[in-house]
Amino acid sequence: MKACWYERNGPADEVLVVGDMPDPTPATGEVVVRMRSSAVNPSDVKSRMGLRAKMTLKRQVPHSDGAGEIVAVGAGVPASRVGERVWVFNAAYLRAGGTAAELCALPAEFAVPLPRGLDDAQGACLGIPVMTAHRCLFADGSPTGQTVLVSGGAGVVGHYAVQLARWAGAEVIATVSGEAKVAHARAAGAHHVINYRGENVAERVKAITGGRGVDRIVEVELGENLLMDLAMLKPEGVLAYYGSKAPTADLPFFASIVKNVVLRPVLVYTITPLQRAQCFRDIERWVANGNALFNVAARVSLAKTAEAHRTVEDGSKIGHVVVDIP
Repeated sequence: MKACWYERNGPADEVLVVGDMPDPTPATGEVVVRMRSSAVNPSDVKSRMGLRAKMTLKRQVPHSDGAGEIVAVGAGVPASRVGERVWVFNAAYLRAGGTAAELCALPAEFAVPLPRGLDDAQGACLGIPVMTAHRCLFADGSPTGQTVLVSGGAGVVGHYAVQLARWAGAEVIATVSGEAKVAHARAAGAHHVINYRGENVAERVKAITGGRGVDRIVEVELGENLLMDLAMLKPEGVLAYYGSKAPTADLPFFASIVKNVVLRPVLVYTITPLQRAQCFRDIERWVANGNALFNVAARVSLAKTAEAHRTVEDGSKIGHVVVDIP
């Protein structure tokens, strides 16, 4: 099969190789998926660069998310799944075989039936970003009737957090970093959008909520925003966070305990099967509702996977970067 891989950490143009590899075979409990689309997430770029941990495998096929159809199953997996269109996630987490290949073998529970009406590129977007957004919003109960602040509402996770919060019946405030992103967040359903490059977020939130604050925050940058977030939260509020440039964040004891806030770290790779099942059910319902919006900013061929990585690293795109696998 054709595949992309790297054997050491480093810049995309220096370490990513596209060539031929042996076809994988499914182990017990696994399926083999004929990949059609592979999504590039920021976490895939960080893994390739070795920013969080140096690689320990001899060879890594990158990317955790993608979509395609099941072409083979291992022992313990119903043969009826062959031919099923699926979206996949966690393909490259602690595993050598990611989705940047014509074939990907992975545990059957990581291959989820693709909702009707979605194409492969849209299906590739459903993994880490949508599941992260869902977990931030629903891990501590439904946000129905709440006021939710989505930090980075034009990012890939933020875009879905805005949509899912609106779908659940919340009032949604989004923060963004530019006018093009204001439009993007509004199109996703945000009731209020704050451009933090020119506005004071805390003051705007206070004005929007009549001084009451917000019930829940979905945070992409914990290190920079923790103090402000705690000030904006209502008592018993939830601060769900999935990103931070800084490796540590100092927690002010009194500011958090006086409001009895919940601090909710979110890492989709390690959530439980029960928590994953809740994600799958709600994603299916959300898509069936007909209001799911997917924004694919760039599509490249497998041979140009390094270009896809550079586009994600650049940070200027609005939406997903998808590798098409013909």
